[in-house]
Amino acid sequence: MEDKYEYFKRDISWLSFNFRVLLEADDDSLPLYERINFISIYSSNLEEFYRVRVADHRAAAMGVMRNDEYSIQSSRELVEEINREVNKQLDVRTRIYRTKIIPALAANHVFFNQTPLVIPEHHEFIKSYFSEEVFPYLQPVPVSSGVKSFLQDNRIYLAVRLKHEHHLYYFVIKLPHVSEVPRFVELPQISNNYYLMYLDDVIVANLAQVFPGYEIDSVYSIKISRDADIMIRDTDSKDLLVADIKSKVKKRKIGAVCRFVYDRSMPADFLKYLMEAFKIDETELVYGESHLNLEDLSTLPNPNNKLQTCREFQPMKLNCLNRKHSVLDYVSVHDLLIYFPYFSFDHFIHFLSEAAHDPYTEEILLTQYRVAENSAVIDSLIEASNNGKKVTVFVELKARFDEVNNIETSEKMHAAGINIVFSMPNMKVHAKAALVKRQKKDVLGRSLCDFAYIGTGNFNEITAHTYSDIGLFTANDSITAELYGLFNFFSGCQRPVFNHLLVSQFNLVDQIEEMIKKEIALSDAGKGGRMVIKLNALQDPHMIDMLYEASEHGVKIDLIIRGICCLIPGRPYSQNITITRIVDSFLEHARVWYFGNGGDPKIYLGSPDWMKRNLYRRIEVVTPIEDVNLKRELIDMLHIQLADNQKACWIDGQLRNIFKRNFYAIPVRAQYDFYHYLKERKAVYST
Repeated sequence: MEDKYEYFKRDISWLSFNFRVLLEADDDSLPLYERINFISIYSSNLEEFYRVRVADHRAAAMGVMRNDEYSIQSSRELVEEINREVNKQLDVRTRIYRTKIIPALAANHVFFNQTPLVIPEHHEFIKSYFSEEVFPYLQPVPVSSGVKSFLQDNRIYLAVRLKHEHHLYYFVIKLPHVSEVPRFVELPQISNNYYLMYLDDVIVANLAQVFPGYEIDSVYSIKISRDADIMIRDTDSKDLLVADIKSKVKKRKIGAVCRFVYDRSMPADFLKYLMEAFKIDETELVYGESHLNLEDLSTLPNPNNKLQTCREFQPMKLNCLNRKHSVLDYVSVHDLLIYFPYFSFDHFIHFLSEAAHDPYTEEILLTQYRVAENSAVIDSLIEASNNGKKVTVFVELKARFDEVNNIETSEKMHAAGINIVFSMPNMKVHAKAALVKRQKKDVLGRSLCDFAYIGTGNFNEITAHTYSDIGLFTANDSITAELYGLFNFFSGCQRPVFNHLLVSQFNLVDQIEEMIKKEIALSDAGKGGRMVIKLNALQDPHMIDMLYEASEHGVKIDLIIRGICCLIPGRPYSQNITITRIVDSFLEHARVWYFGNGGDPKIYLGSPDWMKRNLYRRIEVVTPIEDVNLKRELIDMLHIQLADNQKACWIDGQLRNIFKRNFYAIPVRAQYDFYHYLKERKAVYST
């Protein structure tokens, strides 16, 4: 494609998204603890970003790893650009935290002590708490260039400088793990006031007990982020693959340093001493606050029970899918869309449980990418196996940070007689699909159908409470047959042919190209090309070029992109493209595509984003939506999201989040309005 096309940098675009997450903490209209949680989410996101993306760029900058995106020099420049942007964002986080969150807590009688200074009424409690609950876990370690010491990944340390007889001594103290001592300490209530204190400050207030006879010169928080990306060896041997993953996961704890975070108030000489002792490069420095790991704020106690923590929808349960009715009977007649978290995930568990007990079920097949610990999905599959059903689960062992959980659940299922098929070499299975295969006829000779579920999110009842996802239940013979062909391919059978499903590595990219080209042809003919594409991420240059070309031909394109978006709006070749980003109570996770098709819209939903990895290196599944009523629902959902003027932003040509707020228009808050929309349409599913 022509050189005139330009793209945002993937990582800088992601930082724009994460900054939008942080801005939720600045929204005074939200419940206070929900705002606090957004600071936690922002901080947690940033930690993973450094451990994976920045770690890769640093390795490329040092020439120890090849990077297909950037040269050694450009990798160095990118790391510097990332750090500059992160530092600007952290200034905003500091402002929100100090000038808005802390005062708002105090206004609600929750005093969050931010220093080791303790009011007289709490002296004895803090001293006793430290001696009994904290001190046994502390182990000061001397620091000097001549003493070899190691900082664990993402653990907070207190760097302590002591004075004794005109000499300076340096130590680090690792904070106890939250499983040992909570990060936040609740102090005794005084009158109608509640008090909280960081564990860090409890320790600092009692350092004289740790270093008797020394003068405490100064104390600052530090932490290391280490490379968490692991290169897993592809092999056809299950045992070798599991062993390799277990070995590599353990090495995450000792990965290369990618970030050294320190209290910004630390003097230059103190910082220089630590850099020399721990062999820290200047490019690894990222300043922080006196309290690090603000992702821990997700566990901040709420001692004032009158203070609302967050707003939550009550997940709806559909009349047609309750325990008194058969999911299989309903879906055998009607296709059905389930919207999480608006609808209860219990419906999917009900689907599996009913299939497990259905006398005509022969086999249940399912993909596993990320499942919850103690998963009800896994329990349902084991129940099916115990009932004599053949159960096959296609486990993706290379799901980052879920490798160990996937190994453990696969071993549990294997012990219950479930057939486990691990991911194929050089390829991830990211599809979200389940299939119930049944006998062809019942005892009366009536034909029976198979059932498929194809979704946008993982089979995970925990994330189903916070991720906004969609799944299709269908008994459409064409879809169930093609899905069965894909599952057989996972097991080593011949390559299937897909005429209805869109599957990466097969027909997905070609079909997307064909549909975009049709919209271009319609626009050229004066019939109005139209697309609405909802994704988590848009990064693949080829797909972006296709959208640029469509825009140049007059196709009207609305993109609803939650996270990474490398397409640049506002250029001559993107004048007909808008980008909307929605960040609200739930993580927008669904992928839905609308192609105008000359007045006969084509609607698709499935698992892939338009990123290189999804389109070319993974197995993803996308299903067409055929039912007229379900099409209407998804089109209405897209319209509601595009009309959002409360939580939606435009992404402009400088990657800024420009709020769509219109104080003169009727307020539209997409997630809440769509919930009420579905509630009103609930009768559609009633029996």
